Amino acid sequence: MREYLLFVDTETSGIPRDWSKPYSSRDNWPHIVQLAWVVYTRDGQEVKAENHYIQPNDYDMSPASGSIHGLTLDFLRANGKPRHTVMHRLHRDLLRYHPLVVAHFMQLDYHMVSVGFYRAGLQNPLEHLPTFCTMRATGELVRYTNRRFLRLGELYQRLFQEPMPQQHDALADAYATARCFFELERQGAVTSETIAQQGPMGLANPLNAGKPKRRFKVGVAAWLLISGLALVVLAFLLIAR
Repeated sequence: MREYLLFVDTETSGIPRDWSKPYSSRDNWPHIVQLAWVVYTRDGQEVKAENHYIQPNDYDMSPASGSIHGLTLDFLRANGKPRHTVMHRLHRDLLRYHPLVVAHFMQLDYHMVSVGFYRAGLQNPLEHLPTFCTMRATGELVRYTNRRFLRLGELYQRLFQEPMPQQHDALADAYATARCFFELERQGAVTSETIAQQGPMGLANPLNAGKPKRRFKVGVAAWLLISGLALVVLAFLLIAR
């Protein structure tokens, strides 16, 4: 395992409409309104914590998202920082610590952070770092057949027999994810093997802001020609037998 671990959480202006679209699809991807991360050493010692709000200069808030995390555009205008400033700080820490990046519901946080880097004009270090999703590690703890994983608050309650404080605040969620991770590791549910089994998020979800990958297309005439040649070769082989 890496020498450092970085636990990250995002609060957003909405949810993605289509997870398969590139980051350049502006209307598809929501915006980060709060971004927090906490860095720990391998043995669980906290190194640093950062918590930032992002100015809503180019986005609105969906009513559903606002009702979940309680952040308003007025609050973000008064307390937010420019996106590039915030994303640059995270970019610097990812390069400095080269950590294992951990989140609860990593799929969302990975893509939101990646979109943030794209919109800030920064290279995405997450593409080259290992990731781990604590939510995906809760499958064996689910007691109901219609559920696949535990929410962060449910996992916290299950592990520590107490309610999780300040749910849907990015910094509180990052701290809660870290506490859950280290407890799952202590119990043997998280190991180097289970981390490796999840695989790198960047390879599992190769979304990027570039042009769509080119696909080899064969026209009808070319397909008929290839099929005809194949039939000729097959006939020749049969005759030659």
